[in-house]
Amino acid sequence: MMDEGRGDARLPGGLVQVAGILDMGEARLLLEAGAHLLGFPLGLDFHEEDIPWVEVARIVRVLGLERSGVLITYLSWPGDILELVRRIGVRTVQLHGAVSVECVRELRRLMPELVVIKSLIVREGGLGGLLDEMRALESRVDAFITDTFDPETGASGATGMTHDWQVSRRLREATSKPLILAGGLTPQNVREAILAVEPHGVDAHTGLEGPGGRKDPWKVKAFVAQAKRGFAELRASMEAHVPEPSS
Repeated sequence: MMDEGRGDARLPGGLVQVAGILDMGEARLLLEAGAHLLGFPLGLDFHEEDIPWVEVARIVRVLGLERSGVLITYLSWPGDILELVRRIGVRTVQLHGAVSVECVRELRRLMPELVVIKSLIVREGGLGGLLDEMRALESRVDAFITDTFDPETGASGATGMTHDWQVSRRLREATSKPLILAGGLTPQNVREAILAVEPHGVDAHTGLEGPGGRKDPWKVKAFVAQAKRGFAELRASMEAHVPEPSS
């Protein structure tokens, strides 16, 4: 269940992350709407980068996103990952590629202050493999994020597709680390998803975009509001079920 005391100070319980920022104005929109983390996809596989790393670095610098900016990448070599982290100036990385335990260990050695979030890509019949992956990396990462695999394209993120939330709930129950829920989340389903999975946070990307691929201000504000509503209901439920101390 969501625990505001778990995880790094930059990963508070009930967090909202939004990924896929196109420019400075969009980044400001997300911050003003109440997003805690802003994700910048770079070093990708199936998708083109939204903006070049030099523009990401400028946004991070101007808006002071060193702690709230997140590099989202499919790179798998520690040196390449850290070079990009340092170029754009953030302190959190979300690893979506097939990284090894040795890769994460080396990241820790080279940059101990780095916050590492590892994706767990949900696909049909894949729970056992995800549990194995999670157990192998649990002691070396700060959090996990579940996302959805697209069997038609092979993409493992930014697919706009939901997955079986009970798989994410099972993963959340099996780890002591914070788990962030992603995959097809929108203002219409994020509250339901939070109550079903009880995650540490939620992440949205394509579900907040308008027809032109830009973040829709109404969708962004509605998503943050519905996420906060879901986390508030979850918190109230948790408090209602805390047993009173025996006299």
